[in-house]
Parts: sequence; C-alpha cells; structure tokens
Amino acid sequence: MSCLERLLDKIRYNPDSDCLWFVGDLVSRGPNSEAVLRFVKSLKGRATVVLGNHDLHFLALSAGLHQNKPTYRLDHLLHAPDLDELTDFIRHLPLAHFDSGLNAALLHAGLYPGWSLHQGLLLAHEVENILRSDQWLDFLAHIYGNAPARWDDRLTGWDRLRFITNAFTRMRYCTPDLDLELEFKGLPAAAPAPLKPWFDINGQPLGNTRIIFGHWSDLGIYQQRTLYCIDGGCVWGRQLAAMHLQSENGNIVTVRCGR
Repeated sequence: MSCLERLLDKIRYNPDSDCLWFVGDLVSRGPNSEAVLRFVKSLKGRATVVLGNHDLHFLALSAGLHQNKPTYRLDHLLHAPDLDELTDFIRHLPLAHFDSGLNAALLHAGLYPGWSLHQGLLLAHEVENILRSDQWLDFLAHIYGNAPARWDDRLTGWDRLRFITNAFTRMRYCTPDLDLELEFKGLPAAAPAPLKPWFDINGQPLGNTRIIFGHWSDLGIYQQRTLYCIDGGCVWGRQLAAMHLQSENGNIVTVRCGR
C-alpha cells in the first residue's frame, strides 16, 4: 500500500462525500507518478490541485524541451500509453486556488510578499491562460531561470510570466527588498543574511485567510498564524500529511513514509 493510500485510509477518506486538495508536485516525488496522476485525475471535481515546479518540469520533459534523468523517476510516466491525456490534465491545473467559503488559499510554494492575495490570484491566471493555450510550448521553453528577481508591475512578456511562475512554484526565501532567492533551500536558522522566509517579510497582511502550501520539505510541517506548510518530506522518507480544512485548528494527520 502506498503512502497516499495509507494516509487516505487513516483519515477515513470517502470518495462520495470528501474533497481533496493537493499542494502540487504530483510527479517525480515517488516511485509511481503515473498511478498518482491517474488517481487524482479520476477524482475530477472532487480534487483541487495546484501546479508545482516538478509538474511543470514534467511538462517540459514530455515536450522534449529537456532531457530526462533517472533521478526524476519519470521513465514509466513518460512512456505511458495515456501520456497525452495526463499531460493535458496537468497543463490545465491552476497555479493558485482560493475558496471563499473556507477562507483558504492553496499554493505550491507560497504568496510573494509584494502581492496581496487578490493580486496574486489575478497574476496566476496569466500563467494559467498561456499554459492552456497553443503557446504553452513557448512558455515552457522560456520559463527556466532566476531572473528577474524582483517584481515590477511593468514587467512584460516572458520575464513577467517567469517571475510569476517562480514565485508560486519555487519560492522559499526573499530579501527585505523583496528579491527572490531561489537557490538556498535549508532551514531559516541557517539562512545567510539578509534572507528571510517569504512569510516573514513585511509581516504579510493576510488577515484570517489560511494559506496552505508545500514545496519546502526541509521546513516540514509548520504553522505560523494562519500559514500552514504541509510538506512533511515524504520524498526523503519522513511523513506525508493531510490537513482537515473544516477544522479550526488544522487537525494535521500524518503517516510515515519509506524513502
């Protein structure tokens, strides 16, 4: 039984009544990416998924824009008979999701501290629209890179889309001047000055809106005010986590994972 199956069993998941949110990186984080994708795809309207950086990288690999490596663990998926369907499923996923009824936002890496949630959702739509268009291959060909490091409303073209994508799918740290630092991945206590976690910059005013994100496996399961990181580092043999969205205190449930 996979870690995901054990977690769903532990939370007594009922496919007839329950909805699942996934923080992204459905692929390349375990030994059976194609099974995970098929399962999530089969849930249809009972699943909400946001794009992660590994999901986007898979799209680039499937399009032949980058070379596959054994460490990606994507050989079976890239040769799957339903590859086109699974690729189409991923490129139509949102970059960010907000549920006003739950007052909760689902993001892969986080919300750039220079944006309000409303602005971030609008910018996410820009990337989503091009991924779902006939320009999606051009987008993937231009998306790699760390520049520009700082947001400017006047950004246009690929620079604008690259920054938005990096903020939502790769961000961990920023400088006090709101530059993205995309290379350092360790714990905040070891971060070189002046870097701070994105959520500690400028006391980001989010009110009581819950922000649920993953991506940062070194940070692990972490809560600060209404921010919840639920990446328990399953890929490294630690935990896979689920959070009960209708519970006031989060009610995070975990299962142990083999590396």
